[in-house]
Amino acid sequence: MPELPEVETIARDLRPRIVGAEISAARSSWSRTLRTHDPEAFDAAVRGRRIEAVSRRAKLLVIELSGNVALTVHLKMTGQLFVVPAGASVDPYVRLVLAFADGRELRFRDIRKFGRVGFYQRHPGTGELVHEPGGSAVFAGHGPEPLDPAFSVAVFRRRLRSRKGRLKPLLLDQAFIAGIGNIYADEALWAARLHPLRSADQLRPADERRLYLAIRSILAEAIERRGSSIDDYTAPDGDGEMQERLQVYQRTGEPCPHCGRPVRRIVIGARSTHFCSWCQRLPGGDRRALERSGGIRILRTMTGRRPVVEDSGVAATTRRTKTAAATRRAAARSYAVARVG
Repeated sequence: MPELPEVETIARDLRPRIVGAEISAARSSWSRTLRTHDPEAFDAAVRGRRIEAVSRRAKLLVIELSGNVALTVHLKMTGQLFVVPAGASVDPYVRLVLAFADGRELRFRDIRKFGRVGFYQRHPGTGELVHEPGGSAVFAGHGPEPLDPAFSVAVFRRRLRSRKGRLKPLLLDQAFIAGIGNIYADEALWAARLHPLRSADQLRPADERRLYLAIRSILAEAIERRGSSIDDYTAPDGDGEMQERLQVYQRTGEPCPHCGRPVRRIVIGARSTHFCSWCQRLPGGDRRALERSGGIRILRTMTGRRPVVEDSGVAATTRRTKTAAATRRAAARSYAVARVG
């Protein structure tokens, strides 16, 4: 699922393309793509409105419309956005189209149909997006933005010290910090040399500071490199390149860039987690706590004890998976640029 850097990249790519465009119609081929309206009501709600801004909050794209309303776009696993001429090739995976008065279209493409688009009003007093007049805020359950200047190491420490959970699930918790997902949680923990099963309330001040700096540094670099095009993520201006800079994510069995030992993989909360068991050691106190709670069984799911050999079955499977993903992304872009006839 695209995380903060990927969604931020899409927002930046879309901004010069669609800000100022007037929506002349909305068409949906999959009604469940629309989170808040049926297709007819959604068309009526957006028709005639002008796009005033494009931004991001957490892992969602926010498209501001005239009239103090906005759309949110949650890409989920396979969502993609392209701005195309009205005569662009028919794409069977497009679930929602915003037609513009100038003849272009913003197409929401989503192979697996998990993505969602919502239409919300802004509260006249607070300016927050709300579910309905007088309703709850759309982002009420989200934590602070990790790259916000106001998100200081002191703020991070206070939030950490109020929690007792394990670090990896905590970083994935959008109520704790907004925008971090599986990729950048693994990368930040590796950079900070912290085991993903460490207890948040057992960290020393130096640990907290390293993790804070790692989160911000890795997210900033990922934005600069346009995110990680690992699976279906691609942006209007093309793929990202951060996947070439990832140190542990999806590198099971490959040598750790720090120590050369094989990167390990375990499953925490049904999520693959990648780390170096030497550089990111689990302290005895955390191990004993896992044994008492029964959580030690997580370590028994560990794979990657042996280095991956270039011509092994694991390496071949990895290459095939990456090739298939690249082919899907290329197909998506081809629909976005080709014209009928």
